[in-house]
Amino acid sequence: MSYTLLAIDPVAFHLGPLAVRWYGILIATGIVLAYFLAQREAVRLGLHEDFIGDMLIWAVPIAIVSARIYYVSMKWDYYGQNPGRIIEIWTGGIAIHGALIGAFITAYIYTKKRGVSFLRVADITAPSILIGQIIGRWGNFINQEAYGGPVSRSFLENLHLPNWLIEQMYIKKEGTYVHPTFLYESVWNIIGLIILLVARKFNWRRGEMFFFYLIWYSVGRFFIEGMRTDSLYLIGDLRSAQIVSILGVAIGIIAIVYRRVNVKPAVRYLDKK
Repeated sequence: MSYTLLAIDPVAFHLGPLAVRWYGILIATGIVLAYFLAQREAVRLGLHEDFIGDMLIWAVPIAIVSARIYYVSMKWDYYGQNPGRIIEIWTGGIAIHGALIGAFITAYIYTKKRGVSFLRVADITAPSILIGQIIGRWGNFINQEAYGGPVSRSFLENLHLPNWLIEQMYIKKEGTYVHPTFLYESVWNIIGLIILLVARKFNWRRGEMFFFYLIWYSVGRFFIEGMRTDSLYLIGDLRSAQIVSILGVAIGIIAIVYRRVNVKPAVRYLDKK
């Protein structure tokens, strides 16, 4: 049986000499949807209607810069010899963990300056972070990047995937079909998103929705990262994303246990203070 390979063009359209890529469109879409979800919930819980938007004005560009810094630092053997290419973010090379670190630090400073609990805001925005990650992974799909090792076409067909997705998982330079790790992570995050949206109704203790996000995403990323062929490595065979994921799980569990034992009385998600 023969198949027609229908690779998706990563460029959506051109504005004169400027190529507008699907990756950028999807990232922007994820940010917008994440904003609307968080802003609506923030207002419901008593925060000013401009609070989330003002925070994102700082958090988004800083997250992009920190994502690039993280990537460059992990590839310093190359960028140290080619410093002029460090700023060439349009050629690819950002890391989600770097973006998260930059966004979390920015949010912490912003909430402190506004006199609002960081964990309160982190709980509100945790589902939104997952939305951004879910949509962003489809940019990797279109770019044919962040994929796993080789598999047979029949393996992908047995996952009941549509033909257009299977075809995009044929990587010409590899000469084979590959694991759609972008899809595995996207589905894992969709499940996490559903859990967090349901958890809002159960009024968890403050911080636990954010720490659950940290644990959930990190567990999924640890195992999925082990399947990828383009990992960033910290030292030798240690994948940086897996090390950060282990730290994320540890921080989440320790924080939940510590706060349950030591923070009395318990402040909960729906408390407007």
